[in-house]
Amino acid sequence: MKKLMTATLAVAFTASTGLIAQTPSSLNERISSATRVVDEIMHVPDGGIPDSIVSKATCIAVIPSVKKAAFVVGASYGQGVVTCRTGHGWSGPVFIRLAGASFGFQIGGQATDLVLVAVNDKGFQDLLHSKFKIGADASAAAGPVGRNAAAATDISLKAELLTYSRARGIFAGVDLNGATVSQNTDDTRLFYGGGDVSYPEILHGNVRTPSAARRFVSTVARYFRSTR
Repeated sequence: MKKLMTATLAVAFTASTGLIAQTPSSLNERISSATRVVDEIMHVPDGGIPDSIVSKATCIAVIPSVKKAAFVVGASYGQGVVTCRTGHGWSGPVFIRLAGASFGFQIGGQATDLVLVAVNDKGFQDLLHSKFKIGADASAAAGPVGRNAAAATDISLKAELLTYSRARGIFAGVDLNGATVSQNTDDTRLFYGGGDVSYPEILHGNVRTPSAARRFVSTVARYFRSTR
């Protein structure tokens, strides 16, 4: 019964969001929100993403204001963007969706920002797939917090994705196992002017970053510098 109710909520929540037609302006707003999330979490005093993870991150996914619907069983849905490290900086962004049962990260029903950090090439490859489930198709762990977190190295060796949440000013690792991440090709195509661009082309840095995304990309590049 719980599974049925969760599935029903997820479908209804996704469908209701899909009814809202996206425009270049709404996509720009999503990019701006993602930029704000990155900037704010990296300014958390002694409580941000550890330097050892920052330096080896291969991709960053930011999903601002994940929404929650609840009726006995909860369901959550969010839309965000991904950029990946290339040989000449960080790529232009692509758009993604995240959906699944309530993961226990919400605080009092408030919308929550999520950040996924791919820490190796396998994590990068996961984000090239049209759809994957965290914990099943891609190994994940709640990310350690603190600039010099000693556990960071051990955790990143065992996972492809490190996952974080932020609500009410609290930034912490979160368990997102069971959540599904899928490509939002319609929004990505619209953002890049309606052309036939592929996720691999964009995330490998072969497509010029649109002007509306340059601040987001430069913000990620400023904080996620490689020491290799």
